Amino acid sequence: MACILALDQGTTSSRAIVFDHDGGIRAVAQKEFTQIFPKAGWVEHDATEIWASQIGVAVEVLGRAGLQADDIAAVGITNQRETTIVWDRATGEPIHHAIVWQDRRTAELCETLKSAGAGPMVQQKTGLLIDAYFSASKIRWILDHVPGARARADAGKLAFGTVDTWLIWKLTGGQQHVTDVSNASRTMLFNIGTLEWDDELLRLFGVPAAILPEVRASSEVYGQVSSAGLAKIPIAGVAGDQQAALFGQMCRTPGMSKNTYGTGCFLLQNIGSTPTLSRQQLVTTVAWQLGGRTEYALEGSVFIGGAVVQWIRDGLGLIRAAADIEPLAASVPDNGGVYLVPAFAGLGAPHWDPFARGAILGVTRGTTAAHIARAALESIAFQVTDLLDAMHADSGIALRELRVDGGASGNNMLMQIQADLLGAPVVRPAVTETTALGAAYLAGLAVGFWDSVEEITGQWQVDRRFEPAMAQPAVRALRERWSAAVGRSKAWETGSV
Repeated sequence: MACILALDQGTTSSRAIVFDHDGGIRAVAQKEFTQIFPKAGWVEHDATEIWASQIGVAVEVLGRAGLQADDIAAVGITNQRETTIVWDRATGEPIHHAIVWQDRRTAELCETLKSAGAGPMVQQKTGLLIDAYFSASKIRWILDHVPGARARADAGKLAFGTVDTWLIWKLTGGQQHVTDVSNASRTMLFNIGTLEWDDELLRLFGVPAAILPEVRASSEVYGQVSSAGLAKIPIAGVAGDQQAALFGQMCRTPGMSKNTYGTGCFLLQNIGSTPTLSRQQLVTTVAWQLGGRTEYALEGSVFIGGAVVQWIRDGLGLIRAAADIEPLAASVPDNGGVYLVPAFAGLGAPHWDPFARGAILGVTRGTTAAHIARAALESIAFQVTDLLDAMHADSGIALRELRVDGGASGNNMLMQIQADLLGAPVVRPAVTETTALGAAYLAGLAVGFWDSVEEITGQWQVDRRFEPAMAQPAVRALRERWSAAVGRSKAWETGSV
């Protein structure tokens, strides 16, 4: 029986999952790799270790599934985005550790560019806000700090890639230097309107065009694997992890949205074939290109999502395990007037206040651990609701339902609170490995493993649907008090209130 192999290269581990024709999981293999922190705020990976861990689990998962390379119709790749690798074209050896998306070493350069007035031009072309998060400033740092790198780059002797590009290069034995539009759109060098590398952006960041990969669609055959154990399997689908999850959740029409409840929350909304720019400091990104059509998404992130539950467990010691928060929070009928703003690292979209700090408000002698636990869960849902309000203001598209994944999506109480606050259904799928599934779908469509998008849309199944049950006046009252609490937490670090 033919299957699809999805390679899910994440920030802390490399995973491989085999999916069958029904979208079911046949086997999973995973391996963590080293996180390198050379200085405060710097985060690196060894690109060679990323490759070794990813090819290792790819071979391992075939063994677990009892399959041979001949049983695999195609490989799909999804990856941590923005992480930057530069290597020698002749030797295939990286010239520096990969600089990870979390790395802040280029923040000063980015602030300089913003002060010089480059922000509006960059957003107009890329849909992004100038930030060290994206790849462009990381490439520049490597070329400026590795001896001889800039001259070698100008001479065409070096290659740049995000993690997808690096894996394809290694899988094909250096035969293919390519990326897909979704990953290209995270570099801050790619014009999301023309769908081409942009000369003005390249000049701004001092990046020579000679090092850039060819940009291709998200679903097409890029080449064949040459690595032992996987030889001759076509590589046929690529998307950045959040875009792959949007596709895996089958959010194919404008307004369809997914939220990943992890340490933070990543919310993406399909906005169709026109790249609407955000007025709410959200990011506009390419979602995918499939069948000659390019789809776009609005993206926003909440810094502290599921991490607030970890803090309740580890920082306050109110629970022993993360799962314990649900029964504790459910032991009281409401939050008792308590609001917890988890601005432990400032506030992300749509507030963007790095000086905000966490706050618990409304505490009385009657406040219990259960009220604080409930306020913590509610804080996750409040933040996601604020983000969806910002998306609605940008796109003008009403939310019909929110599809969810990530660890905290398993918390039924949180999902019900989310549905109540949104006034729209929250839908949890049967298969929550949506990132890898999205990459598998993109690959399978390219080789005819699945006949059409309609066929795979029919595979998407609901585990549970949470319908809003709270009266709108009650929701408005809760949100007004939440907004007041957020206002109290803002600008705390600067001392201005």
